[in-house]
Amino acid sequence: MRRLFLLAWLLVPVAAGAYHYGPGQDRMITDDVAGYVEAGRRAAQTAREVAAREGDEAARSDWVDADEAFSKAIALLPAERKHEARTLRIERAKAQVFIGKLHEAREELENVVDDLVSDAHADPKELSNARDALANAQYYRTWLMRLEGAPRDEWEPEIEASRQNYKLLAQAAGDDVELARLAHENLESAIRLERMSLSDLQGLPLPSQ
Repeated sequence: MRRLFLLAWLLVPVAAGAYHYGPGQDRMITDDVAGYVEAGRRAAQTAREVAAREGDEAARSDWVDADEAFSKAIALLPAERKHEARTLRIERAKAQVFIGKLHEAREELENVVDDLVSDAHADPKELSNARDALANAQYYRTWLMRLEGAPRDEWEPEIEASRQNYKLLAQAAGDDVELARLAHENLESAIRLERMSLSDLQGLPLPSQ
């Protein structure tokens, strides 16, 4: 009996090591991801509240924190958790729009939308979320391109893509009256931006995302 007890005692470190480098490692990764996701969402919420009170520039540091937290979470996610990764890529791109990474955000959102469209099992709500974020990024980019003096043949395809995405969102809204209303309002805004003269545009503040 004493020998069996001693053998069992000696095997405890082996079992602990096996757990640590097996299921325990997965648990640690999951916990780390959850922590970064929570930090990212908290920073994004703070950024929105600060922006509502003081403007987008005042919220920049919080958007930076959100971008960094979501990036760390995405980097830790195993390849098989692609659905969760797509959700986080959308949220990260929303933050990047405000910190000088508009081009990267737009490309990321375009890739996510393409992934979701080609995935027969994708959540329609997630597709709408990604498409809305992409349309907003395209709209914002058009505004900046026009202010920077880009010729029409450069910015027009961008606002046309934004308009098409808002139109698809309106069509996909179904019985969701509020979602349909917002999509139609954004669609009208895209049309106005396309038709607005540069002098009128220059007299307006940058749109808040």
